[in-house]
Amino acid sequence: MAVPKKRTSKTKTKTRRTIWKKKAEKQAHKALSIAKSVLKNLLNEKNK
Repeated sequence: MAVPKKRTSKTKTKTRRTIWKKKAEKQAHKALSIAKSVLKNLLNEKNK
């Protein structure tokens, strides 16, 4: 017979969510900084 799984606690869920959000924020920041540096390099090459 099928038995329902135990429910995950709110604290565990919140902890996992915050970890996931922090990782996403870090990746977004890294992507933005890379885009800025690429754009700077393109502008510098154009001016030369």
